[in-house]
Amino acid sequence: MSPLRVPPTSHISRRIVPWAIAGLASAVPATVAASMVIDLIQKRGRKTRTAPRPGTFSSTVEESELNIYTDGSTLYEAMIDAIDSARESILMETFIWKNDEVGQRFIDAFNAAADRGVEIHLIYDGFANLTIPSSFYRQLSERIHVLRLPTVARQFWRGPLRHSGFNHSKILVIDDDVAFVGGFNIGSLYARHWRDTHLRSVGPGAWGLRQTIAQVWNEFHDTDEQIAWVPPEVWESKLRVAANLPIHLVYPIRSMYLNAFARAQKRIWLTTPYFIPDQQLLQALIEAADRGVDVRVMVPQESNHILGDWLSRGFFEQMINSKVTVLLYTASMIHSKVATVDGEWSTVGTANIDRLSLTFNYESNVEVIDSAFAAEMEKVFGRDSAHCVELGTNWLDRHQLVKLAERALVPMRPWL
Repeated sequence: MSPLRVPPTSHISRRIVPWAIAGLASAVPATVAASMVIDLIQKRGRKTRTAPRPGTFSSTVEESELNIYTDGSTLYEAMIDAIDSARESILMETFIWKNDEVGQRFIDAFNAAADRGVEIHLIYDGFANLTIPSSFYRQLSERIHVLRLPTVARQFWRGPLRHSGFNHSKILVIDDDVAFVGGFNIGSLYARHWRDTHLRSVGPGAWGLRQTIAQVWNEFHDTDEQIAWVPPEVWESKLRVAANLPIHLVYPIRSMYLNAFARAQKRIWLTTPYFIPDQQLLQALIEAADRGVDVRVMVPQESNHILGDWLSRGFFEQMINSKVTVLLYTASMIHSKVATVDGEWSTVGTANIDRLSLTFNYESNVEVIDSAFAAEMEKVFGRDSAHCVELGTNWLDRHQLVKLAERALVPMRPWL
């Protein structure tokens, strides 16, 4: 009898590794889908609350005029006005686009712009809008170029991590000069009931956001359908864009945060709707607090993802023990993805502090190094803090069953 032949390890790896990666990549949307079902069941008893409106804040950085929007109604008016004023081009990338009165206003504004000859490219996420009838998007003029970004592209099996990922960016660029980016999706719910933050840049700072949309669009289109490159007006800028591009396995936003936290000497004020960090990010905040930095992390007391809330709570005990201040925003759902460090560095964008955003999604954050802008960001944080309760040491005495539930959810952290 011939001896049993064992295939070489390298041969086994070549066969198994792609399937293992495919399984991991598939687990992300499956887990998200399951959590959405859980949320829909458990949120039925929650009341929808009108979100506070801290106001609109302004600053000038280099030659760019910046505005910080903190309520959806004001933001949407500014966005529609910008679309109505477009003369040459409109680029938009968004995650959720609701088929309600707000979503319809954008449809109508885009169609009107197309009718007057404006070149328009729109990207929206396929998975996030599964419940929206396709007839809603078919209202868009045939003159408008539209990409419904698939969660899983055709080449998925050739490179699962490259050819999957949610388009979580929310960017609008008008005539290469006016750009919006931030946490707001498109819909009436967000206009009235979510406390979120968006940034508008008028001037040279718009280039990085234009380039971000163009990169995503061009990766999914042939040469003759691509968005042309345009040169930036300045080489070095205090306004920089960090954009995750999964198709190239590029995820700079996480490194941006780690670098800022490592530099902190005075304060780190961070707001995120879902705080499910990896250990390196968590440790960076804890080490900053240990060296005397005023580290404050603001999260919603009740977010729109109940499972995410429970996962976040699993980090609170370690944070409290390490002198990191945990602030629970009580007035409504807070969806802002912002931070400011030492009164010098700030970021506004689309990425949450979780692994889904930082290592899987298409995301875009603007990084601003300017003390005057940071002062405005600190004003926003201060006004939001008025609607928060600080988590005290009494959290450490919560029921043992609660602690057990938190530990049981630890394996889910990498997927949300």
